[in-house]
Amino acid sequence: MLVSVSDIRARAEAALLAHGAGPFQAAEVARAVARAEQTGNIICGLYYLESYCTQLRSGRVNGTVEPQVARPKPGVVRADARLGFAQPAFARALPMAVEAAREVGVATLAVAHSHTCTSLGYFTEQIAAEGLIGIGFTNASAIVAAPGGRAPVLGTNPIAMTIPGDDAPLMHADFSTSAVALGKITMAKAAGEAIPPGWAVDAEGQPTTDPEAALKGALVSAAGPKGWAFGLLVEVMAAGLTGSVNSLDVKGLKLPDGPPHDLGQTYILIDPGAHAGHDVMAARLARVADTIAQDGGTGRIPGAPRRHLDPVDVPDALWAQVQALAPGS
Repeated sequence: MLVSVSDIRARAEAALLAHGAGPFQAAEVARAVARAEQTGNIICGLYYLESYCTQLRSGRVNGTVEPQVARPKPGVVRADARLGFAQPAFARALPMAVEAAREVGVATLAVAHSHTCTSLGYFTEQIAAEGLIGIGFTNASAIVAAPGGRAPVLGTNPIAMTIPGDDAPLMHADFSTSAVALGKITMAKAAGEAIPPGWAVDAEGQPTTDPEAALKGALVSAAGPKGWAFGLLVEVMAAGLTGSVNSLDVKGLKLPDGPPHDLGQTYILIDPGAHAGHDVMAARLARVADTIAQDGGTGRIPGAPRRHLDPVDVPDALWAQVQALAPGS
């Protein structure tokens, strides 16, 4: 089923409204869903919509709460999502954070006590659209074991970064610090497929290629102890700086009911103009890109260029589910 990005956004917004979200909140979350589909990030797009709707009805996420935004110091902006969606909280706080970064040169934006933000890079690309370097951190429900262990301790704990350019980002990267995103495990299970070695361990801490065993066990960190260290850094930035909960204290993100996620995200906004300047930054990255291009391999600067799909090829069953979430829309 080929579906336009505008139709995806409209249907997602209608579904969220039908399940109890407020107009502003529904519009912001639907915009994120549509953007994920447009950029091919299917795990963070329509795949998540049913969960959003179910958790709106169960009360696991507050779909009407208004975020509280403050600037306690010149270079610090804080948004309390108040157990609502992350997207509306970020939208309310971004203008103040951009202003702070331009005034001070570097600013932080902390989003506290939110529902999962899903696609972290969705937010850093908005920072880059303002001409600022955007770096983001968030945690998630515990699913990653320490090296050599078997007990889930950290979430997939992604890091995202976007470097601004004149017409499009010079670089865009969004990746989990685990060996793989959890969604790829659940999608493999649904498809009845094995997972590659090196992604997960079973409940006994033994490597497995069975997605069901992986979901009963734990994921492993990307690059072993190095990825584990980055995951711990993310935990500090996301939970420690925002005052939100540890990955250990979040139940499965897609469980229909239970306590709110209460997760945090921290973003760093850097104004290149307050440092060496946009042109110098672009020239240094271009120097690297030119060398890669001349090397004859398949390497490239991440996210440059970035694909944009419109219309989007949506599986028939998924689109039927979306339509059922917002009948008559």
